[in-house]
Amino acid sequence: MSRIRRIAYQNKHMLMKTGSYYVIHICVAAMVAYAVTGNLWASLTLSLLEPTVQAVAFFWHEKAWARYSNRPAFTHKGKNSRTGFVHWLHRRLAGWATVG
Repeated sequence: MSRIRRIAYQNKHMLMKTGSYYVIHICVAAMVAYAVTGNLWASLTLSLLEPTVQAVAFFWHEKAWARYSNRPAFTHKGKNSRTGFVHWLHRRLAGWATVG
């Protein structure tokens, strides 16, 4: 079995989820682009370009989260690592929001 087929088989559920997300995203993007531009061809072009890039990013994002979710939790200062990450992210976002 080729490497691509093996990867597709191992990630069948995630690829199906990505595909359904892709179709919904194209429909929404087409409606929004048409509402903004009023041009059918421009809306179709935009609705195919952005969701295609987004679908690829979504697939790799899901892979990263699956890997993150499956790793064993370790404790740090009495909290598990996932809670610590959420607090770290919140501090960073709050810091960025107050800058500028």
